[in-house]
Amino acid sequence: MRNGPFAVVAAAVLWGTAGTAGLLVSADSVALAAARLVVGGAALALMAGSGMRRVLSPGLLLGAVAVAAYQLCFFAAVARTGVAIGTVVAIGSGPVFTGLLSWLLHRRRPSRRWATATAAAICGCAALIVGGGVSAGGPASGQVVSGVLFALLGGLLYAFYAVMAARAIGDGGESNAVMGVMFGGAALIMLPVLVVHGGVGWEPRGLLAVLYLGLGTTALSYFLYGRGLRSTPVATAATLALAEPAVAALLGVVVLGERLAPVSVAGLVLLAFSLAAVAIPERAARPEVRVPAEVGAPGVGER
Repeated sequence: MRNGPFAVVAAAVLWGTAGTAGLLVSADSVALAAARLVVGGAALALMAGSGMRRVLSPGLLLGAVAVAAYQLCFFAAVARTGVAIGTVVAIGSGPVFTGLLSWLLHRRRPSRRWATATAAAICGCAALIVGGGVSAGGPASGQVVSGVLFALLGGLLYAFYAVMAARAIGDGGESNAVMGVMFGGAALIMLPVLVVHGGVGWEPRGLLAVLYLGLGTTALSYFLYGRGLRSTPVATAATLALAEPAVAALLGVVVLGERLAPVSVAGLVLLAFSLAAVAIPERAARPEVRVPAEVGAPGVGER
């Protein structure tokens, strides 16, 4: 059995721990995201080493720009819409854009089961996050509109760099080198952002949190994600990545003592079933095997 989907889910589990780890640091969220990307991108580039030269391409360089721009778009969206709406739109639109880009660029039309399961997973994700409650007296409508546009742009950027990575890996590129090029380049782009925002503070607790965010939720997770893309269609991988908000919600309950509303529990269940439907490979039609008359034993063509 191919283990690609499990590698993608493992990456999503690591992504889902980032929010809880970030609570250990009292720092500007943009600075924290920049520090995470700088540390993680540098680690991925070091792991790839000289192999990055063999996969260097305009597509991956654009992917590096997209990785950095995604961070900025996501935080711009959250600042305008609030965490719930910004997260739902950015994370929920990612698989849709990924499926469309994969169809346009790779000529891989998503299956009907993928479309159904992805739609259900997005609904589950929305119920899970929005069920946590959105505070009254939220942002003005104009801010919400611009924030939703930033979130949609973030989802498109995520889809773009995921598809670029999948294309490079599909063309024979080593997954470590592909991720090293994209995230190493993004680290260089985000380094000035980290400097401008004054860093995140280097007390021991903050340093440990930044190292975990960079090495665990970025370097290790995208190492696993790249491995998963070797045998998992990128549209399927994007849907499986929706396990991230489910893990974040469960950690909120277990570690932070939060409570899930009934609608969030229903969303969690729907999301789990949807991800299982995507992860289990579809059974290919078994070719008909003609058995010579003199052999003629039933079941010869069976596995």
